[in-house]
Amino acid sequence: MPKDKNAYKLIAQNKKAYHDYFIEETYEAGIVLVGTEVKSIRQGAGSVKESFIKIKDGEAYIFNMHINPYDKGNIFNKDPLRTRKLLLHKREITKLIGETTQKGMTIVPLKVYIKGSLVKMEIGLARGKKLHDKRDDIAKKDERRQNEREFKIKNL
Repeated sequence: MPKDKNAYKLIAQNKKAYHDYFIEETYEAGIVLVGTEVKSIRQGAGSVKESFIKIKDGEAYIFNMHINPYDKGNIFNKDPLRTRKLLLHKREITKLIGETTQKGMTIVPLKVYIKGSLVKMEIGLARGKKLHDKRDDIAKKDERRQNEREFKIKNL
């Protein structure tokens, strides 16, 4: 029974990114990791909450992505917050460079997952939200929750 090629195991998600930004486009990127980092991620020990992405010298890097040291890794463990390279196609990187030079556009990590045997990251080209946009989103969520409650009560 073959596995679904689109199936993946979610490791970490950046929910705050959807609250703070409008996500315009998403890209799938590979991450350059060492063996103990991959083993640690397979155990579900990673976080992208405080991380950010920058492009230097035509290559994309992620900063402050936390991967817990592997329990059995001893001397082979690397710094948990080290800078890691992201693997993207050249045309994707040039497009991201062009888009981020616009005012208010940035690149944010959205989620880290295992797809097949590879560790992948979904990154998003994002535009920052203003305070009133955040308030609108919160009001819409509250209204949706209230409607669901009323619907549930009616159908009991």
